Amino acid sequence: MNVPKHVAIIMDGNGRWATNQGKKRSEGHLEGSKTLEKLALHAIDMGVEILSVYAFSTDNFKRDFEEVNYLMNLIVKYFNTKFEKINKKGIKVVVSGRKSNLRTDVLKAIEDIEEKTKNNTKGILNICFNYGGQEEIIDGAIKLAKDINNGLDITNFKREDFYKYLYHDLPPIDLLIRTGGEQRVSNFMLYQMSYSEFYFTNTYFPDFDKSEFNKALFMYENRDRRFGGIVDKESK
Repeated sequence: MNVPKHVAIIMDGNGRWATNQGKKRSEGHLEGSKTLEKLALHAIDMGVEILSVYAFSTDNFKRDFEEVNYLMNLIVKYFNTKFEKINKKGIKVVVSGRKSNLRTDVLKAIEDIEEKTKNNTKGILNICFNYGGQEEIIDGAIKLAKDINNGLDITNFKREDFYKYLYHDLPPIDLLIRTGGEQRVSNFMLYQMSYSEFYFTNTYFPDFDKSEFNKALFMYENRDRRFGGIVDKESK
């Protein structure tokens, strides 16, 4: 099976999943966090090397204070107590996003989980938290500008070279999955998805189980990725 190296998921539909069941939106986020843990383990088992997930965007601060506060508490709880299986699996956890606007306990939880798993080599779980794709490009451009001011020669600078100026130097996204029925990218990893294959599903994220994930992988296997070129199928 042709398994994508880097899979990214826009984990959408937690709140609607809860509302449809007469529950609080917070219960949907809790259920979604359980799904994420299971999917991370499964993805690595399937041969995926990097799994990036959209956990909280810079624009999510516009939501109700109670919901934002719950999400902050949830990330602290899961980083502190619920990621042991991921660590034992040998998965390295990195967090992408701006540190501004984050509470001290959230920053501490992020620092601890990254330190705890930094030597793991089985795979990478990249959690995008307080993240925005345009913001990442801006922040990367600022870093690059500083290097230029310090004498960096950019005469032969290539688009591949810019990856090291992003929050983490990860390879391009091969497969982007969005759950929840929406078909937009919502400011997620814009630089990394330039040639990604897209997979949209109506399934809300809490219900996006292993079998649903495998459907996306099977779809990917049948995609013809040309990266702007032309493939002569008859010569294959």
